[in-house]
Amino acid sequence: MEGAEVLELYEIQYSDLMLLSSSSSSSCLHHQVNMIMENLGPVGPGLLSITNVPDASLIRRRLLPLARKLALLGPEDRKRILREHSLGSDVPLKNPDRNVSSFAMQLKYAQGLESIETKPSHGVGSHLNLENEKICRISDFEDDEFDDLENMFKALGLCMMELGLCLARICDRAIGGNELEQSLLKSCAAKGRLIHYHSIVDSLVLREAGRRKGSSKRHANNYARSEQRLSKVANLDTNVNEVRSYDTQPNLWQQWHYDYGIFTVLTDPMFLLSSQPTTASDEFSISRYQECASPSGHSYLQIFHPNKNKVLMVKSSPESLIVQVGESADVLSKGKLRSTLHCVCRPARLDNICRETFVVFLQPAWSKTFSISDCPMEHYNAVCQPLEQAEESNVADQDQNALTQEIQKMVPPLSARLKDGMTFAEFSRETTKQYYGGSGLQSNK
Repeated sequence: MEGAEVLELYEIQYSDLMLLSSSSSSSCLHHQVNMIMENLGPVGPGLLSITNVPDASLIRRRLLPLARKLALLGPEDRKRILREHSLGSDVPLKNPDRNVSSFAMQLKYAQGLESIETKPSHGVGSHLNLENEKICRISDFEDDEFDDLENMFKALGLCMMELGLCLARICDRAIGGNELEQSLLKSCAAKGRLIHYHSIVDSLVLREAGRRKGSSKRHANNYARSEQRLSKVANLDTNVNEVRSYDTQPNLWQQWHYDYGIFTVLTDPMFLLSSQPTTASDEFSISRYQECASPSGHSYLQIFHPNKNKVLMVKSSPESLIVQVGESADVLSKGKLRSTLHCVCRPARLDNICRETFVVFLQPAWSKTFSISDCPMEHYNAVCQPLEQAEESNVADQDQNALTQEIQKMVPPLSARLKDGMTFAEFSRETTKQYYGGSGLQSNK
């Protein structure tokens, strides 16, 4: 749905965010606080962006390409690199048809920036000149490409955690109390994820690597047939277990869902353009890439705006950091903040574009208890109000109404997942079960 209306995010400068979070309210700051609450609250989209964060841009440019390199490494090399840098994964990396490769780490608030120096290193910023890294060979990687992986992961992650805490403090003052900030601090940790969204070419690389492992002799003969298959499936989801879209839905990297924490902080994505092998003798694993601009000028993050009853395509400033509201913030603020229903779509008809991002999920402690008895459940996730008199509406409205109904079918309502007195751990388990479990509507692969 690349023709969707574009939402340009409200932006706040890092310096202004720091000032707002550390200062008592004054008349000159009221407008910015009001704008933050308007964008994160019931009438807004539930997200905003933060610009000019010191050093974040440099770390982002060095860290994000490593997501693709890790995704396309051989299993043993990848396992060793992840182990050396204290990383794991929460997706089945053995599945060659996965849409996403995700590399995760627990980040502790108590670590502070001194944790960046826990291992010998050349420093977080010492390898950030990308001029010589535009073209790379995945198969010829050197271990020193990943020397600063853990340090950069922690540096950017802790920076994003600080932004989340500052924003929680600002929201708390506007709402009254300190529920959001204290809930984050009591959790002691957040989860960081370095994520590679596979291009169709990347998927082909992984499939061919698997075939070569079984029988390298068939590689040359299989290439022509594989490329032919590639052209046929360029606009189809490569994960056969994923929920199938109706005609009104785009091809999705990630299906519609809510994040169930307090805040999700993520980088503006990076797009990489892969070069396909030109002959049958070329190695699939030598797929080259270079950074490119977004094919359509936006992030390919889509949200459903309940007040407007429509899907919007999110556009953010290059190298900004985006903050979106999760369901726990919706509940803890008693509806003063609104969780963001979102998905990630693929660029249409472009089989060699992949997407890289880094995300930090800020959540309450697992033992945090939710009380919802004093706020009506219908107040939460008033997601989609079906369009009335659809038969009298124009074609665009009818298409939008069909998409709205499809999203409603795919996303289990909050009222079905959250009960009064539940802990965050129980809510998390129930949410995961309903999205991905035996009766769930979505795949976790």
